[in-house]
Amino acid sequence: MKPAPRRLGKRVAGELGGPWPPDVPVQIHLTEGDALALPPNGDFDAARRLDATVDAAELFLYPGDRHMFADRSLPDYDEAAAALLERRVLGFLDGIG
Repeated sequence: MKPAPRRLGKRVAGELGGPWPPDVPVQIHLTEGDALALPPNGDFDAARRLDATVDAAELFLYPGDRHMFADRSLPDYDEAAAALLERRVLGFLDGIG
């Protein structure tokens, strides 16, 4: 019998073929009160674990509770947070490119 897959939030670790590779950079961007990431959903906890255990991981928390805060076409849009996210992502990509 095949063992049950280990869950990382809503994603199954098997999708990645195992844990996050320690030398692959990753950024995670969440709002502090996002109901879709907080318990009982496991995304927030998974993001904290990844940030704590992978040197190449960065977790960024933004104030508020909006899930899609960077999408200009939605009511959740937060211009200041989206601009900060964009600067961080562009810096991240510049650093690995």
